Parts: sequence; structure tokens; C-alpha cells
Amino acid sequence: MSQPPPTRGRPRSAAVDTAVIETVLRLLEDGESVGGLSIERIAREAGVGKAAVYRRWTGKEALMIDVLRTLDEAQPELLGESVRADLVALLEAMRRRGLAKRHSALLRTVVNHMKAQPRLWEEYHDTVVRGRREALRAVLLRGVGTGEVRGDLDPELAVDLFSGPMLVRAVLHERADLPEGLSEQIVDAVLAGVRPRP
Repeated sequence: MSQPPPTRGRPRSAAVDTAVIETVLRLLEDGESVGGLSIERIAREAGVGKAAVYRRWTGKEALMIDVLRTLDEAQPELLGESVRADLVALLEAMRRRGLAKRHSALLRTVVNHMKAQPRLWEEYHDTVVRGRREALRAVLLRGVGTGEVRGDLDPELAVDLFSGPMLVRAVLHERADLPEGLSEQIVDAVLAGVRPRP
């Protein structure tokens, strides 16, 4: 059996990857905008050569897409015992991400720059937003089947009703409180409107 041809060049260093991505996260966390970042500055602050960055990413947009991917956390485990409990679990995960300064900083940055950098927004949507929305939609559709949620609601609108209040606080209002119990308050308030009418 023939051996695969040897790879050329030096192997990619995970330490350099981590240093660069952590540097971008720190700069965004400190209030820097995507437009204000340059590969030269990122390399300097990460303590690596500019060439090392360009060997890994073709440019700033490609780097930012990888930065977004690092923030894609696993969805919480849903027990499936009740629609309310699963909705609370999903919103609680959103609340905890909102409390994480770097996640909120990055999300605000992406929202602020989504028109100027549509590929970045599209990647964030595909990497993070779509999965969160699909999880909420699946719980709500299950609720329609069990009679816990009205069947005449547009599923996309229902997802917005549950996720919107948390996103407004986490993204649009930088200093808004995200207290414990907020997930339950949102779910109970919206469920009161989406339950089947007697």
C-alpha cells in the first residue's frame, strides 16, 4: 500500500490560532469595531508575525468568521417534559450568553456592521442564529401537537416573540439587566398569549 505524499511546509500551530482569535475577542470586548481592526494590529497585539496570520486567514473577514465560530456553544439539553421547561432552558442559555461580556460585545459588533459586511452577518446567522431559532421552533411545534401552544400562530413570529425580549436586552441595551428569573418571566408572559383559547 502506497504512503500518502508528505505535506509541505510547517504544521499549523494551534497556539498561534488561539492567540490571534483571543486577541480579536479581547479587542472587540474592549470596544474596538471590526472596521477599526487591522491584520497588522491584531498580529502585533497577539505577538505573532503578520505573515503567520495571512498563512491562516486570507484577510480580516475570514478571520472574523472563525472568531464567530468559536462562540458557537452547544445547545442546552432539552428534557421534553413540557414546552415551558424547554423554552425556559433555551432562553436561559441566551441569558447566560448575554451576561458573557465578550459574547455580547461581539454580537453588538456584528449587528452594527451587518450591512457593511453582509458575509459576516450571513456567517453569524448560519453559525449561531439559525440553530437557536430551529431549536425554539421545534419546541413550539411540539407544543402545538400537545395542545400547549395555539396552532394558528406563524411559527417564525412565535420564535420572535420568545427570543426578542432577551435579544433586545442583550444586544441593543448594553447596560440592561439580565437578572435570574428573566427567562421564566418572558416565557410565562408570552405563553399566556400563545396558549389555546378556552
